[in-house]
Amino acid sequence: MKMDLEQLRILIDFGLVVLIWMVQLLIYPSFKHFPPNALLKWHSRYTFNMAVIVIPLMFGQLIIYAIQIYQNQTVFSICGILIVLTLWVSTFLQFVPLHQQISNDSFSEKTLKLLESRNWIRTVLWTGLFVWSLVAFYL
Repeated sequence: MKMDLEQLRILIDFGLVVLIWMVQLLIYPSFKHFPPNALLKWHSRYTFNMAVIVIPLMFGQLIIYAIQIYQNQTVFSICGILIVLTLWVSTFLQFVPLHQQISNDSFSEKTLKLLESRNWIRTVLWTGLFVWSLVAFYL
């Protein structure tokens, strides 16, 4: 069976939805249960391993939405690329600095709470994008 671009888009969107919900409900809340020195040690391993998973998915998503907007400018393709770009900006302007605070051992309980509360924005955006992507595929 040959997979087309739309099917690949749905698969990647779904992968990011599963990942972001795991981060939101399991991973970020668990950070509060680590003693600071243990979190520092675990976090370096976590960020490396997470990057191995997240980077290909996010680049794949960006490339697919860019191709689709180039091929056909629809409400979905325009809004889709805008949501993906918003997720990239949010990740690099909000979450990378918070994770750097943990990596640099300059974090507090507030840092961990910000990770969790701000991540709801990405959780809602990735979930909404996946649902819309699925609906757009079947319509």
